[in-house]
Amino acid sequence: MKFRVPVLFLLAVAGVYGEPAAMAPETILENYCIASRDQARSVRGASMEMKIEAALPTLKKEGSLSAVRHITALGGISYEALKFDGDGTIKSQVITRYLSAEAEAQKDQSPSLAITPENYKFKYKGSISTDGQVVYIFQVTPRKKLQGLFKGEIWIDGKSFLRVRESGQLVKNPSIFLKKVEFVRNYEIRNGIAVPVQVQSVVTTRLVGKAELNIDYTNFALETSTPEATSEASLQ
Repeated sequence: MKFRVPVLFLLAVAGVYGEPAAMAPETILENYCIASRDQARSVRGASMEMKIEAALPTLKKEGSLSAVRHITALGGISYEALKFDGDGTIKSQVITRYLSAEAEAQKDQSPSLAITPENYKFKYKGSISTDGQVVYIFQVTPRKKLQGLFKGEIWIDGKSFLRVRESGQLVKNPSIFLKKVEFVRNYEIRNGIAVPVQVQSVVTTRLVGKAELNIDYTNFALETSTPEATSEASLQ
């Protein structure tokens, strides 16, 4: 099992951006906010398959979980576990706690969690060109220390004005078992929707030390109904 978290995380947060903006940062943010509101409505009722590979390097333990991730009609998150392989400590102390914390943080889908100027301070950092497409980079700092918010960067696609990457560190620990969570979330724009494709995370836990997680998403689909709550027992 190979983990790419440390290298990609450093690349995401340590880049230097020197390209001039094709439009004013204020205009970029205005278009981004409009696109984000449409995105939030579009993905409700969606599902996707996911594979989580996790490791505890100091303990030399590894494991992987296959599951289905649902976004409910109300915008919350639930999981349907399919198969686990590996060490039981990875399942109980890393993957289950990580998913339960994410579901708990997102269960109400409060507007206070949205990455918008109401909840974050935005600072324009520059732009880059990826496959001929301009991507705008903003530093984001939450206005309040709430669970689910993070300090870091977002990358905004210059055509759709949807996020194609988020990276940083959660400003409030989502669980008493998790001390520090750093992450990179990557998206692809498909039919006007920013579809999750990968999350790479380094999590410092209180019980088992530092954990590395790599989550790959496939088979994104929109559905008419989804489960309304996470069954933690199904993850154990």
